[in-house]
Amino acid sequence: MPIEITMPRLSDTMERGTIIKWHVTEGDEVTAGDVLADVETDKATMEMQAYDDGVVTGILVSEGQPVDIGTVCATLADEDDDGEAPAPPPVEVAAEVVAPAASAPAASPAPAARRSGGRRITPVARRLAEQHDIDLDALTGSGPSGRITKKDVLAAAQAGDEMKAAVPPSATPPAEPAPTTLAPPSPVEAVPATPVTSGELALHADDRREPVSGMRQTIARRLVQSKQEIPHYQVSMAFDMDAITDLRTSLNEELAQVEVKLSMNDLLVRACALAMSRNPLMNASWDGDAIVLHGRVHIGVAVALPEERGGGLVVPVIRDADRKSLRQISAETRALATKARERGLSPEDMEGATFTISNLGMFGVEHFTAIINPPNSAILAVGATAQKPVVRDGELTVGWEMQATLSNDHRVVDGATAARWLGTLKSLIENPSTILV
Repeated sequence: MPIEITMPRLSDTMERGTIIKWHVTEGDEVTAGDVLADVETDKATMEMQAYDDGVVTGILVSEGQPVDIGTVCATLADEDDDGEAPAPPPVEVAAEVVAPAASAPAASPAPAARRSGGRRITPVARRLAEQHDIDLDALTGSGPSGRITKKDVLAAAQAGDEMKAAVPPSATPPAEPAPTTLAPPSPVEAVPATPVTSGELALHADDRREPVSGMRQTIARRLVQSKQEIPHYQVSMAFDMDAITDLRTSLNEELAQVEVKLSMNDLLVRACALAMSRNPLMNASWDGDAIVLHGRVHIGVAVALPEERGGGLVVPVIRDADRKSLRQISAETRALATKARERGLSPEDMEGATFTISNLGMFGVEHFTAIINPPNSAILAVGATAQKPVVRDGELTVGWEMQATLSNDHRVVDGATAARWLGTLKSLIENPSTILV
């Protein structure tokens, strides 16, 4: 019987998923833990993994086709299965999809580990041997019972390539390429101007419509909900960054020998976490008829995804950030950011934040406001640390300064509470030795 790979539930709110890229094709050998595909959920792009060893016998869902949880997306067969697996039923596309998705490739029979001259050969090994013109009878199999595997064929192909590389190239000069005649560009047809009326958008010849991903739809829905339901207000403050900039430079010089480099954001995460623990009314959430005061401080750090992964924004969480050292915070933040950009975060990586930091300083942005990430009651928008003319001890000089704006849920956080928290944060940043203990 074939092994069915179904669309998994990759987040607590996920109902459908879209495979944006397959990493395997029919005939490929896979082992448990291998990544089969990248799946876009309502929260992030995540990995679909194999939970069994086998050979891919069918790819049943096309890239870009949204399907419900539990839908069979692919099938595997054990390499020792000599029978043929029946083709699974086709996937029905939900009626809400406007443009029909490209038809999925038909399922092929489950490949058996066929015999050649009394010897067993895996299907992918036979296919690779045909591609590389390898004589299977000349190979010694390393698999069970002397079975010829993919590894055996690739080793033989590599040996053949090395032998060819050792032979001097022929003295015959290459043939001159035929001249290429470029066709004149076709004229662009004129598009008549379309008047813009209320509620309509005029589209022109150089405009294009880009379908909105599931993640982008979720971001849009949550942000609209946040602005409509949460009474936002903002409080801003400027911070003297001279001392913390010097501290970061000193720490990085000492940590260079162990290949650790602290970012300014690492120090801010630690400072914000300590400020939250010292002002528990800030570490709270609105819950209808009650305010939940959280006993632990979990800091969410907004991470922008690259365009090649569909763009968007995810918020991995540094748990118990007030109890962790700068080195721990730095290591976790880098690991989560790399995972978010390259492989995708798991639901556990993004759950439980009690406060969020959004830092655009690395882009040169000096001041902005951020929208609260429910169920948080506040989010800090951090600008760039820049050298400016400043007044220090009554004298005009040049110093490092940063502006940050705290957006608050007025149902939970009063203005005085927000001001006290910013005051605590300012004291920690401007006396940074306190964040080391």
